[in-house]
Amino acid sequence: MTPFTGTGRLVRLALRRDRIQLPSWLVGLSLILWVTVSSIVGFYPGEAERVRLAMTSAHSPVTLMTNGLVSGASLGATVMTQAFVSLAVGAALMSILAVVRHTRQNEETGRAEMIGAGIVGRDASLTAALITVALANLVLVAASVLVLVASGLPLGGSVLCGLGIGAVGLAFAAIAAVTAQIAETSRGANALAVAALGIAFVLRAVGDASGKVIDGGLSVVSAWPTWLSPIGWGQQSRAFDRDQWWVLGILALFVVVLVSGAFVLASRRDLGAGMRAVRPGRPAAAPALLSPSGLAWRLHRGVLIGWAAGVAVLGASYGGVADEISEMLSDSPEIAQYFEQLGGASLTDTFFAVTMSVAGIAAAAYAVQATLRMRSEEAAGRVEPLLGTAVSRPRWMAANIGVVALGTLVLMVVAGVTAGVVYGLVVGDVGSNVTTLIGAALVQVPAALVLAGVAVAAFGLLPRWAAAISWASFAACLVVLQLGVILDLPQAVLDLSPFTHVPAAPAEDATALPLFALLTAAVALTAVGITAFRRRDLALP
Repeated sequence: MTPFTGTGRLVRLALRRDRIQLPSWLVGLSLILWVTVSSIVGFYPGEAERVRLAMTSAHSPVTLMTNGLVSGASLGATVMTQAFVSLAVGAALMSILAVVRHTRQNEETGRAEMIGAGIVGRDASLTAALITVALANLVLVAASVLVLVASGLPLGGSVLCGLGIGAVGLAFAAIAAVTAQIAETSRGANALAVAALGIAFVLRAVGDASGKVIDGGLSVVSAWPTWLSPIGWGQQSRAFDRDQWWVLGILALFVVVLVSGAFVLASRRDLGAGMRAVRPGRPAAAPALLSPSGLAWRLHRGVLIGWAAGVAVLGASYGGVADEISEMLSDSPEIAQYFEQLGGASLTDTFFAVTMSVAGIAAAAYAVQATLRMRSEEAAGRVEPLLGTAVSRPRWMAANIGVVALGTLVLMVVAGVTAGVVYGLVVGDVGSNVTTLIGAALVQVPAALVLAGVAVAAFGLLPRWAAAISWASFAACLVVLQLGVILDLPQAVLDLSPFTHVPAAPAEDATALPLFALLTAAVALTAVGITAFRRRDLALP
């Protein structure tokens, strides 16, 4: 038997387990690319419009930080600017979660020990996880190339763009392979890898924003921080412009080095242990942990802090670019017309109405993720001993749901405050803008809570399918919000999303009736979930 014995069987097992997760990621990322290309063709049909967009973006630090590197004004180069960073981050997250799920999570749940009792080599598990993720990224490359070529873009640039996205995904798969050896829990491994992704994004953003504009304003030479980021390396391929294939060699070398390091670390630790031991807790628990609410807050606070940091960056980015919205819309009469159709006293108000809805969908993602923590606690067997005490099922659920609701509210306040402060500093009026944008953000809370209610109902009624139902509902709302107008979906379909019924503040006055209706729906779904959980058996590990 060799260290890799059984790898093929473990790959098939991983693909069987991920038969829903990975295809969902791949379809979603491919759809984002297709919609981006379609929207660019619709909003910037001519070269003159794309030239103005490129020049405006190249001279806007905020746009460079959020969208990415500007390198040319062709249709392909514009797609690269608008879509590459988002797709690269999506591929990175897909890869991180999959690698940790098939390595550290298997050890944490005891599956790795059971599998290891058979004819399986020591390195087979890590190898199988990396092969599975490599296959997923290969499919993503093929899908990206197909979408780009079908849109009329050159084959060479399409292949380079697709390979760049896939290579970034593999780079973070390699990072996750290392963090899975360092951390002793799957949550810790995911946190370290996602932190590395955040650092890579910030380095890329700072490097692009600090770059030098060349070629008459149509291209940017990034500063040195970009070259410290795998996302930045992928961008530097400059597909559809200079086609720098050699940059892929840097990503390949990075993957080889980190994967080799992951195997070395795996050979030097015990199964189930990490290179970094879990820090021991206090000798005595804090008094707050004696209540379900205190325990729920302890379990959810890390996720909330991470989401709050992301939402703060999102809000600050929107606040920084809002003052430039009129100039940016002048590059595309089609987008300007679209914003005018949304109404509002000014383009800035309409812009903030749209961006607050994006922050609302981000808060909904947090609400779904945090709500599903109840399912993971149940599946891990940690709920049974807790409910064996004087804590009732409704009280345990109410504590968790209350923390989720409070966290959703906090996230929207953070979005409103950061957007208002940054925009207020730009225009010289912080106070009134903060107040206005906090109000515009808070009207999104009821819609986000409806999705949390869907997750609670699914947890109570169909616990095994709770994650799939919850995230499918979220994805449907995201598609309707982002693509409903572009795809010209019927109004009946648009009305299925709770965000369709949210007033477009501050472009229009907020009315109480739709918000009350959304809160009523959220409460009703939550009540259904709590009632169903009281009547069903616990799902024990």
